[in-house]
Amino acid sequence: MDEIRDAILADQLTDVAALPVPRSYRAVLVRKDEQDMFEGLTTKEKDPRKSLHVEEVATPELGPGEAIVAVMASSVNYNTVWTSIFEPVSTFGFLERYGRLHDLAKRHDLPYHVVGSDLAGVVLRVGPGVNRWKPGDEVVAHCLSVELEDPAGHDDTMLDPQQRIWGFETNFGGLAELALVKSNQLMPKPAHLTWEEAASPGLVNSTAYRQLVSPNGAGMKQGDVVLIWGASGGLGSYATQMALNGGAIPVCVVSSPEKADIVRRMGAELVIDRAEEGYRFWKDEDTQDPREWQRLGKRIRELTGGDDVDIVFEHPGRETFGASVYVAKKGGTIVTCASTSGYMHSYDNRYLWMNLKRIVGSHFANYKEAWEANRLIDKGLVHPTLSRVYPMDEVGQAAYDVHHNSHQGKVGVLTLSPAEGLGVKDTAKRERHLTAINRFRGV
Repeated sequence: MDEIRDAILADQLTDVAALPVPRSYRAVLVRKDEQDMFEGLTTKEKDPRKSLHVEEVATPELGPGEAIVAVMASSVNYNTVWTSIFEPVSTFGFLERYGRLHDLAKRHDLPYHVVGSDLAGVVLRVGPGVNRWKPGDEVVAHCLSVELEDPAGHDDTMLDPQQRIWGFETNFGGLAELALVKSNQLMPKPAHLTWEEAASPGLVNSTAYRQLVSPNGAGMKQGDVVLIWGASGGLGSYATQMALNGGAIPVCVVSSPEKADIVRRMGAELVIDRAEEGYRFWKDEDTQDPREWQRLGKRIRELTGGDDVDIVFEHPGRETFGASVYVAKKGGTIVTCASTSGYMHSYDNRYLWMNLKRIVGSHFANYKEAWEANRLIDKGLVHPTLSRVYPMDEVGQAAYDVHHNSHQGKVGVLTLSPAEGLGVKDTAKRERHLTAINRFRGV
């Protein structure tokens, strides 16, 4: 691994193909024999610092249509938190089912799960049938792993019955020194970004693109009023940028004055600090409060000059979903993913059916959508929202931050890269966008 890292740092990428692939590498993982370790604890009591381990693991066999990537940096997404606390289910069930699919998939069914659904790095090897990518290519990876052997996936690969999220429903993820991906997960690394910056947008940027912009999601258009929950977070920060770039009018919901400042720096003008304004959508564990939905709707109209929202960018789930359905305008759209506060949603269906609203489920993105989202990053139209970077040995703390929402934007993790700030090739483009790139740093 040292030779590979040194060649990459020296920009001797043509030498990478001649270097042997190590038989083992360091990786962040959870262990199957610990999947019951948090039994009886509440969600917030479950601690990723206890379940995420950095260990040496065997390098997997390279199969057809696949690539092994030397990972310079990765990031933490909420699916890593779910894996680390074994909620809502242990991910070892995913690996077991995948392992039964065919002989090559058996590699994934192991007593450990290497996690992580983002990476920026350099291709080391490609398997048979891979023509577009070669060793030495600087890449980022999106997290859609798909078999593409079923006709259902050929209009939209997210509809393939064998669609999985890499590093969550498959093994050999990106929080590691090496990663195994399908070649159709690879995309060019934006040359003006560091390794850790380039690694941070992948999952959330692509998810936001499909959810908000794509016709598979809300199909946002110019002038749409878009309510964005968690607008300074890992997902919402990209939705906010896309709304602003797309001529829409974001109404950004945040939970502190500091987060309000961040979205204003992105260019958002209509901001609701839900903590300061004291919204309590649930009276108790079982009962929602429609008066709070009404109060939120009134506040939105005050900000917009009388308009209700065309689109609700919904991802908190249980805590906010009743309010989201209520505040959407007649004929409006609630587009939903993630459900980070709970996946058992409850809402008053009268406000949906009598007002002809739509609920659209959205999950990650297909290759085309992920490619377009990455292109926005490369063009400098959307920027990374990286706030903090940890070394791989401290990944438990990184996941803990995300679990407890004590972070802003995205939390990065250095894997092979020995320090922040490395990997930039296009310094002129970087200089043009540096203020925007650093908007979230240190916040």
